[in-house]
Amino acid sequence: MDSGIGLLAATAAVRRLRPDADLILSLDPDGMPWGPRTPEDLTARALAVAEAAAAHRPDALIVGCNTATVHALPTLRARLEPDLPVIGTVPAIKPAAAGGGPFAIWATPATTGSDYQRNLIQDFAGGVSVTEVPCWGLAEAVERADEAAITAAVAAAAALTPEDVTTVVLGCTHYELVAERIRTAVQRPGHPPLVLHGSAGAVAAQALRRIGELPAPEAEPVGTLTVLLSGREGTLPAPALAYEEGQLLRTVTPARSAQSRSATL
Repeated sequence: MDSGIGLLAATAAVRRLRPDADLILSLDPDGMPWGPRTPEDLTARALAVAEAAAAHRPDALIVGCNTATVHALPTLRARLEPDLPVIGTVPAIKPAAAGGGPFAIWATPATTGSDYQRNLIQDFAGGVSVTEVPCWGLAEAVERADEAAITAAVAAAAALTPEDVTTVVLGCTHYELVAERIRTAVQRPGHPPLVLHGSAGAVAAQALRRIGELPAPEAEPVGTLTVLLSGREGTLPAPALAYEEGQLLRTVTPARSAQSRSATL
């Protein structure tokens, strides 16, 4: 679940780990973007989107949005667990700090400077130089697959990123869809290759662990894909197909028989 196509990164990661998984994507085109909303309003929207997915009785729910995790995760867990495990998306600050070098966290303005992010920095990045970079308009540009706006937003955030930064944490799931463009913009001539830390792979693996499902790389890609748009069944938004992750999800074959049921997330 997410307000928009930021959930593609985690969804594609699940698809790669378990090609047989039946996937439900619950988006909120009627209420996006969530970032500018008050925490109370955002939580209400997120809960509605989560309950629309929960009506399909999945085995796990991934909150594929950093901002929704910041503001709505406790409410979602209180409402849905223990019957439905809820997995949040946390910026990969801990592994970035383990690298030891100065790093930057690219995040939405709503997440940048939040108590949630500051607490993660305090807990996991003590003694490491950390720069919080607000990425104005980048998530919205990625959502529209607006090439010119993506280029401008990435350039603006890169200009706010110190030259000695060796690592960038992608603190918004939308940014993982344009990770290589971010790498190109931030990489300094003569410096070691820039390290990018996203959350999609770890979130997908955690979801499978929570339901006791092991990766099955040899499985045939037979999982189904259901798309919910503010609770209504629909199709992947057209901009999703501009990204490799969306293209991966476009090709779906019929679900397996009930005798060999796959996991549903």
